[in-house]
Amino acid sequence: QVQLVESGGGLVQAGDSLRLSCAASGRAFTNYAMGWFRQAPGREREFVAAITRSGDGTDYADSVKGRFTISRDNAKNTVYLQMNSLKPEDTAVYYCAANEYGLGLFSRGRDYDYWGQGTQVTVSE
Repeated sequence: QVQLVESGGGLVQAGDSLRLSCAASGRAFTNYAMGWFRQAPGREREFVAAITRSGDGTDYADSVKGRFTISRDNAKNTVYLQMNSLKPEDTAVYYCAANEYGLGLFSRGRDYDYWGQGTQVTVSE
């Protein structure tokens, strides 16, 4: 089992940047493919980005492609989401998630075994 704790959310203006972090504890971090999801009020949870266990592969939702970058530092047991050129429509609670032993990239929430508690990102006009 792995525990996930997100941090780095906050209130920013449109065009600003934020970097979210997700620290993992428990079993070996390299056992987990990781992903970021978000959920805005009144909307379903949606996929944002995913990264392979080694970090050599990434995937993004079309809505964030070119603006967001997912990365991981396996030595620090941490996955990051660098968010640039933020827009008001990026406002949501952001969650990191872990898929145990999965090979490849995963964009469906049901493919993930563990979830963090979320961190709020609010982007004002």
